[in-house]
Amino acid sequence: MEKIGHFIGGKRVEGTSGRYADVFNPATGEVQAQVALASQEEMDAAIANAAAAQPAWAATNPQRRARVMMKFVDLLNRDMDKLAEALSREHGKTLPDAKGDVIRGLEVAEFCIGAPHLLKGEFTEGAGPGIDMYSMRQPLGVVAGITPFNFPAMIPMWKFCPALACGNAFILKPSERDPSVPIMLAELMIEAGLPEGLLNVVNGDKSAVDAILDDETIQAVGFVGSTPIAQYVYSRATAAGKRAQCFGGAKNHMIIMPDADLDQAADALVGAGYGAAGERCMAVSVAVPVGESTANALIEKLAPKVEALKIGPYTAGNDVDFGPLVTKEALTRVKGLVDQGVKEGANLVVDGRGFSMQGYEDGFFMGGCLFDNVTKDMDIYKTEIFGPVLSVVRAESYEEALDLPLSHEYGNGTAIFTRDGDTARDFASRINIGMVGINVPIPVPLAYHTFGGWKKSGFGDLNQHGPDGFKFYTRTKTVTSRWPSGLKDGAEFVIPTMK
Repeated sequence: MEKIGHFIGGKRVEGTSGRYADVFNPATGEVQAQVALASQEEMDAAIANAAAAQPAWAATNPQRRARVMMKFVDLLNRDMDKLAEALSREHGKTLPDAKGDVIRGLEVAEFCIGAPHLLKGEFTEGAGPGIDMYSMRQPLGVVAGITPFNFPAMIPMWKFCPALACGNAFILKPSERDPSVPIMLAELMIEAGLPEGLLNVVNGDKSAVDAILDDETIQAVGFVGSTPIAQYVYSRATAAGKRAQCFGGAKNHMIIMPDADLDQAADALVGAGYGAAGERCMAVSVAVPVGESTANALIEKLAPKVEALKIGPYTAGNDVDFGPLVTKEALTRVKGLVDQGVKEGANLVVDGRGFSMQGYEDGFFMGGCLFDNVTKDMDIYKTEIFGPVLSVVRAESYEEALDLPLSHEYGNGTAIFTRDGDTARDFASRINIGMVGINVPIPVPLAYHTFGGWKKSGFGDLNQHGPDGFKFYTRTKTVTSRWPSGLKDGAEFVIPTMK
């Protein structure tokens, strides 16, 4: 049985706590490895190692730090197939989707090559008699990221790339469900020229999380996961005086107006709703057609597409639409929510609960499920399902459709499909959600913009990656300077003002 430890001080190290978690192959249901769960002492050692390495890195000029990112991008491209295969083996997503996971992280690394420009401060000459004033952005020190299972390459890179480019050291606590890729990424960073100790990967469970949140050395924490844990991490981290950006759950609605291209909308819904088995925080899980005729036509187009979805292991080829869920517990939970939807009276148009694949009967597979006539009071509408389940909620008017995402507790992403510019502009202006798509079903911003939800989907003032990433991982220092030629004789006792 393969044992996966940690990555500390520039190398893989074995776990010493004696505690392990099973790492499954979701396609077969078999345990393929065991990952060490760090003790308090192991986490303390990793943090101390990072703290020792950070000052010299902060003193390294940003152009040299950017060159490490540049080499890292080259290495990601070189090892793309290897990373994708390792990711698919532990997560279950298809190989093309796994490569997309890596590429979306790579794009943030590319953005971070611009660190010398992004870290420039401001300067005012002659702020007063002989006085100049300037600001500079300086790293925080040691920072940490707690990342989820569903994007084991992308989200760690969203965190550690800007943090390192800014001159920080980084402690990464990835998901214990798919721990191999984060360690592989750390090895590539060392190969790219990152000094040892600046990126330490510590596997663990809640004990490791709490150790991060309570450690006085760690200055900031980034988290992605469920809303209850996001709230927990945010409240505990900020209570300890840390910066925190914590992103939680989602219930992403897509409104389909009567004038929309329904073929385009149906294709968008199938890809956005069922890709990666629905295990995406930006998956569309609620379709809102406006008008009965729109709803009926949409269901007529959706049902055969959902029934025709090709489901299988990543080894079955690049034409597989989605693979298994990540664990048996996840599969049981999703099926239970589908059961609840049936009990509550929703119309299960396509039932994928009984899906089974020959040779993979113990895998965590289920087919796509499509509900119609879902209402706001049902659990399948209120809860983030995180599985291959799409709910259709019918609306009689645009205002009724708009009210659904407006009044939902989550505010991660949303979309509208329409040919009418006025409707699209009104929707984009009025919706209280962080990321909006207009005829785009999954509006994940590119690396040079920022990613973040509103309401109970996001906690903290700054988003992930883009300019906000550099703001989050630095703090501003402002210097007021006057040289001897501008000094006056005698002491001044009045607060300085512009003269």
